[in-house]
This record gives sequence, C-alpha cells and structure tokens, in this order.
Amino acid sequence: MIAWMTACLRSRRAALTGATLGVALLAATPAESASRIKDIADFEGVRNNMLIGYGLVVGLPGTGDTLSRSIFTRESLIGMLERLGVNSRDGNLRTQNVAAVMVTATLPPFARQGSRIDVSVAAVGDSASLRGGTLLVTPLLAADGEVYAVAQGPVAIGGFSAQGQGASVSKGTPTNGRISNGAIVERELGFQLASLDTIKINLRNPDLTTSRRVAQAVNAFLGTPAARSLDPNTVHVLVPESYQRDAVALMTDIEQLRVEPDQVARVVIDENSGVIVMGENVRISTVAIAQGSLTIRITETPQVSQPAPFSQGGTTTTVARTQIDVDEGQGKRMAMFKPGVTLQELVDGLNALGVGPRDMISILQAIKAAGALQAEIQLI
Repeated sequence: MIAWMTACLRSRRAALTGATLGVALLAATPAESASRIKDIADFEGVRNNMLIGYGLVVGLPGTGDTLSRSIFTRESLIGMLERLGVNSRDGNLRTQNVAAVMVTATLPPFARQGSRIDVSVAAVGDSASLRGGTLLVTPLLAADGEVYAVAQGPVAIGGFSAQGQGASVSKGTPTNGRISNGAIVERELGFQLASLDTIKINLRNPDLTTSRRVAQAVNAFLGTPAARSLDPNTVHVLVPESYQRDAVALMTDIEQLRVEPDQVARVVIDENSGVIVMGENVRISTVAIAQGSLTIRITETPQVSQPAPFSQGGTTTTVARTQIDVDEGQGKRMAMFKPGVTLQELVDGLNALGVGPRDMISILQAIKAAGALQAEIQLI
C-alpha cells in the first residue's frame, strides 16, 4: 500500500512538472519575439554629447598644408607662435610640416573630470597625409560653446599613399586619423540621476502602440500605475516609494523588461542602389500587375573582305554586318493579387513575373499611386 501511494505521488509530481514546463514554454514563446526596453528606448538625461575643435598637427614629413594656399593654416600657425612668444608675422613661412585639422569626439554620459576619451582628426586643407604628425593642445567645445575636453597626442593613421612620376598607390584615407584616449575631460555635466523623482523613457522609433505597451509593462512590474504614455515618443514614470533616492536601480529593472514593439507598415526604397526593404505589415489590396517591355538589341560585327589570291585589282575592305534582336516581353504574364496579400506573397508574385529590383521599385510606386498598397513608401 505504501509503495503504491509513493508511486502515485511520483506520477502526480511528474505530471505537475510536465504541466509547469508546458506553461513555461508557452509563456516564453511570445517573450522570445519581444525586445528589451533597453534596446528600443533611452532614459532622458542618459545621452552622449558631441564635441568639436580646431587645431594644428605638426611634425609631418613634408605632407602638410601649403601655406600659400591654405591661409587659415598660416594664420593659425602665426597665432600659435605669438602666444608662445615667437613673432613670425613679418617672416616668410614656407614650412610644409603643419596641417590644420578638425577634431571631433563624443563625450559619454556622466564622464568624470580627468577621464579620457578617444578623438578623431581630419585634415581641413590640402595636406596629403597626417601620418607621423602630432596634434597640439586643442580645446573641444559642445553646442553651448563651453570647453569640455582638451585633446593632444600623436595621430594614428590607418591608410597610406605613395606616388612616383609614373604611378601612385593609396589605401584608406591618410588625411583621417584617430588618437586613442587623446582627450582629457575638463568639465562634467551636472546631472543628478540617483535623486530623480520622475523618469522619462524616450523611444528610438516613436509609436503610440509601443509607447502604451512600455507603460503597461512598467506598471505590471511595479504593481502600481506609476507609468503613463505621454506621446508616441515619451513614457513618464513616477519613482515609487520602494525606489526613492535610488532611481538607478529602477532604471536597471525597467530596461530589462520585454515589450513587443509595433511599427508602421513601410516600404523603404533606395533608388541609387536598387535596395528595397518591406516591413511584415505591408499589405496589398486587390490589384492586377503586368510587367513587360520592348527591348531592341543591335549588334555590329564588322567583317574583313579580302580579294582572291593572286588577283590583280582586288583590295581589302571592311564589310558591315548588323544583327537586330527584338524582345517584346511575350513571356511576361499578368498576376492577380487578392485582398490582404502578405509580404511573402507579394515578393513571390513579383519574382514569378521575372521582375528585377529596379522594375520592382516602379511597380511598388505604381501600386501606391493606385491606392492598393497599404503602407507608406519612404525614399532614401
């Protein structure tokens, strides 16, 4: 009797385990197609800032700017020497070891004073290469006109160029370079993240449905209606009592929540390269499509006509031979698409017609003009 009861309990436990596993698999299936909030949105205040500066690269092996043509380089060099106590304005500067450059960098969020960031250097004048050069002290400014970092150091170039009297060779862009950890942060951005009472989530692809889903996911996690959608781009979250004075912990928990983002039915077309990208929600109403064209191909094959051997008055001449091929597109057929055609059916139907990417662009635009394409077309 005891053995029988033990066997029943084991069987029941196994059945419950199997049922629990089945529920877990069903629950995990939709989550696999969802995205983390961290991957589709940003928190307000947690952002990068662009920095830019103008400086001089010195020590070039004769590949710098020509001072007679690059006036800004000449004036910058004179100004720098004057600040160092050298009067060179009355002299005739002919050096080719200096190049004017633009210096750019990205200031990461919450970068502290004294930390280092990478900078990029690009020539402004007619310098042939920045290889072997050293960037002099260059202040880096933000959009507010304030200096947030100072850059200096040897420039690393990924490309090269060499030329002679009859040939030249180049690889990459020798007028662009990079200085790893080449700038020191001098000013911090005053933003107290941990003490925030409210948090704003900004979607990278604004959408009303996605914004509402994010708010619902946050409320379900917190167990209180602390989040609400303000617009297609913004979700406003009130920091609950359990996260007071610790907004960082709340952001960490929120960004791991999963949401299935929605998107507008859109067809993106790049006419230059012939690339077409269509979203899964693109639909076609009832429409008939036929694609065909008249192609005339003319091929010239000149032939040489020579006189017979040992002839007295014959001459060698060129005889024209022309071949004309006409393709009226008779192999093309008309395809009928029913209402609610999916993206896969549309692609299969157009491929069955033998339509290439270039013709497909024209067909999609014609379908949109007919009002049968239930999506927006975006040209890039």
